[in-house]
Order: sequence, then structure tokens, then C-alpha cells
Amino acid sequence: MESEGEVSGGLKRGVQLKFRVTEAERELISVKMRQLNTNNLAAYGRKMMIDGYVINIDYSDLKAVASEMQRIGVNFNQIARRVNSVSRLYEQDFIEMQRGIDEIWRLLRSSLSKQGQL
Repeated sequence: MESEGEVSGGLKRGVQLKFRVTEAERELISVKMRQLNTNNLAAYGRKMMIDGYVINIDYSDLKAVASEMQRIGVNFNQIARRVNSVSRLYEQDFIEMQRGIDEIWRLLRSSLSKQGQL
């Protein structure tokens, strides 16, 4: 009769999992195994699949800041072209840029407060 935790054939673990990787992925797995000083792929795989974790970072705030920076850059280029052609600056141009800069600061403060950094 089989003891508790033992599966047919004397194996403790009776379920086999298989998956394919690329050569590059296999090499990366080997490098990480060497960093942990282990040669047992089954033990390493089991440990990583059970205890490992995936970090998923939300970059939406950073993308919003980048978009706002792009708009400010476009505004600066338009102002530079106007100054070079007519040698005149308009107050409204600076007001628009100040609004863009204020929006960037708002986005940064919001992002940092979400992370508990502010």
C-alpha cells in the first residue's frame, strides 16, 4: 500500500508539467540557476512557479507626462518659428506653456502620491 504523499511507482510527485522555451530563454534560465547555485532544473522550476512572482508596472501616468512634454515641445517650436519670422512673442503662448507645465507637475504629484512617495 502507498504511503501518504506517495504516488504510484514510489514517486512523491505524480503530475508532470511540460512546456517549451526558446534557446535564449533556456540560456537565461541557466544563468539564473547558476546565480542561485543550483543544477536541479525541476527543483528550480517548481520553486519559481510556486513562490516566484511577476511584476506588472502601470506606466499610464508616465505616458501622460510624456504626452504633455511632447505638447510643450511643439508649443516651443511654434513660438521659436514665430519669433524667427516676425520677431514677436505673444502672452497667450506663455500662458499655454505654463498650463502644460502645471499639468506635468499635477501628473507627477498624482503619480508619486499613488506610490506613497509624496
